[in-house]
Amino acid sequence: MYCTNCGIQTSDSDKFCRECGRQTPAGREARRQNTSAYGAPPRLYRVMSDKKIAGVCSGFARYLDVDVTLVRLGFVVGTIFSGGMGLLAYVVAWIIMPRESCVRPLDSPAGAPAHPAG
Repeated sequence: MYCTNCGIQTSDSDKFCRECGRQTPAGREARRQNTSAYGAPPRLYRVMSDKKIAGVCSGFARYLDVDVTLVRLGFVVGTIFSGGMGLLAYVVAWIIMPRESCVRPLDSPAGAPAHPAG
């Protein structure tokens, strides 16, 4: 499958184009299935498994279903053009947003147990 925006070849299972960030048909279908009337509303958490500083941008990216790099760039641009208010917003979000309670285990080398015994 090819991205309709930039023309790069993507996998059939990719939700977003890795070059331009545009949502693919597979991503639209997954989003349509996730937004059913019976599902619980999405919650905003700080994601600890994909964090650089505090997990705020990762949490917003997961909540908005966009690439985390776009959210991080948005915070940087917001900080530059607002005279530091973006940084203040990040710190406030860090304090207010709850931490994701279910942290995914780290990938372990082949053959090694994911959690050491003892």
